[in-house]
Amino acid sequence: MIRNLFALVFLIFSVSVFSQVDSGKKPKMNFYVNPTLNVGYNLGNQIKDNQNKDSQYYQQYVAPYLPNKITFGMSVVGGYNFLPNFAIGTGLKYSYIDPNFHLMYWLIQPKFIFNPGDEAFFIDVTYGKQFNKSAVSNSDFWSLKAGLQVAYSKRLSQEGGLVLEGFQLGNSNATFIGISYGITIFSNKNYTVEGIE
Repeated sequence: MIRNLFALVFLIFSVSVFSQVDSGKKPKMNFYVNPTLNVGYNLGNQIKDNQNKDSQYYQQYVAPYLPNKITFGMSVVGGYNFLPNFAIGTGLKYSYIDPNFHLMYWLIQPKFIFNPGDEAFFIDVTYGKQFNKSAVSNSDFWSLKAGLQVAYSKRLSQEGGLVLEGFQLGNSNATFIGISYGITIFSNKNYTVEGIE
């Protein structure tokens, strides 16, 4: 009787210990795809207003490389979340900055994830290199995005965030601040509470 009671207590203790270890694991998305849309406001647009627009220097060197006040873009990044708080991805980005600026970038994007799972806070650091020909060629792109992922279904989260973007555009550069909205589709159906049955 005492042996049976001891065995039962040991079994309950073992199950509780192992279940705590499992529940303490931080979830990972594994493979993911993240399409996003963004809109931004040009922080440096006052340069355009402060220049002598009739000067030859302005017409030849400044005007062709100054973007509008507003920009928009879309991107698709695919990657792998191999640590609970870190993922890395690559993809493509299209940016519309001006009627003459239709820029396509190849991206590399490390992602830092805090509180992974249902309401994950994330920071994306992105670098891009232009690969198409437009009003400028060989342009560089960088961005810093901070936002929140909210679980929608067992393989899908919605996300929103604030974005700071920088572009090197020939002899000029531009910095935009804006907002983004996207979705993240991931392979681990148990990443959020929606997938846990």
